[in-house]
Amino acid sequence: MANMTVRNLPDEVHERLRAQAQSNGRSLEAEVRSILVHAVIAASDGGFGHRLRERYGRHLGNELAVERDQSANQLSLFD
Repeated sequence: MANMTVRNLPDEVHERLRAQAQSNGRSLEAEVRSILVHAVIAASDGGFGHRLRERYGRHLGNELAVERDQSANQLSLFD
């Protein structure tokens, strides 16, 4: 496996990562690894909605294709 060093990480980010790791019961290194892996997987596979469509799309058809309500884009006038 590859190794990586992150330099010049802001102290606030480091502290938040450390707190998040502690709340998840992981080391700081394991927490950062998990965040990176999940971010790359989510970006490469289109996210949760895309995975749902791929898995169940043949059962759903186009029922989820809803036209956007354009009335929200119109200016509201108040007296």
